[in-house]
Amino acid sequence: MPKLKTHSGAKKRFKLSSTGKVKRAHAFKSHILNKKNTKRKRNLRRVVVADTTNVTAIKKMIPYK
Repeated sequence: MPKLKTHSGAKKRFKLSSTGKVKRAHAFKSHILNKKNTKRKRNLRRVVVADTTNVTAIKKMIPYK
C-alpha cells in the first residue's frame, strides 16, 4: 500500500497526547485582543482535547503523528 500524505494544515494545528487523544489550541486568540479581557485571553492559551466527533477525521489527516 502506498504512503499517505499528511494534511499540511492539520499537522500544524493538532498534536497527539501520549494516550492518543487529539490536542488543539483555542480559536479567537490571533488579533483584536484589546476588547477581550485578560481572563479570557489567559484561558484561550490552554490546550484542549478535540471533540470526539472530529477525532476520526483529524487522525486520518495526520496518519504518522
